[in-house]
Amino acid sequence: MMHWIRMWDESSSRRVDWFIANSQAVSQRIQRYYRRSSAVINPPVDTDFFTLGQSDSDYFLIVSALVPYKRIDMAVHAFNRTGQPLKIVGKGPEYKKLKKSAKKNIDFLGEVSAQDLRRIYQKARALIMPGEEDFGINVLESQACGTPVIALERGGAFETVESGKTGLLFERATVSGLMSALDKFDRLTFNKDLLRKNALSFSRESFKNRINTYLQRKWMEFRDQHD
Repeated sequence: MMHWIRMWDESSSRRVDWFIANSQAVSQRIQRYYRRSSAVINPPVDTDFFTLGQSDSDYFLIVSALVPYKRIDMAVHAFNRTGQPLKIVGKGPEYKKLKKSAKKNIDFLGEVSAQDLRRIYQKARALIMPGEEDFGINVLESQACGTPVIALERGGAFETVESGKTGLLFERATVSGLMSALDKFDRLTFNKDLLRKNALSFSRESFKNRINTYLQRKWMEFRDQHD
């Protein structure tokens, strides 16, 4: 079945006029599999809603669907060892397995309201993103709230986290790799205003300007070709 799906996917890609990718990682994937170029226009974050707050708690945070590829299990094992407080927002099929393996320092919050999520972001020491994401909008929500990010050095994190300034990127997708990053994070300080400034470059207004400029240019190209 997958053989025929791949054939359909590849053939249907030829009918696409232009591709827009949400990150450089996805753009590279489009080039690799479809042999087509694509424009990169990052998705927007709601910087009007996610705003600066006071970080007066000692917990780390994960905001994620609880599915295998997100590598939440790796984070749970790492925090089981360090004993540092970790709050996990989200639900999914891995919930029971993860909760069973987690020690008391790890708190599963399930789904929360938007207002509660903003408050949780604002008070966290850092957001943890242990798996590879195509983009990772939660990384920018966190920075908009003045909270740095500890993320795997792959995928969209390359474009949204400046290691040492808006967060920390770690190379190895292992428990020891994350633990090393947590140890290094304890020796760093971050500027909330700089974190916020980075998130603002991905604001809704910025997205509207980029997408409008792109579509207008492509429309003019199309019109010129068909005049």
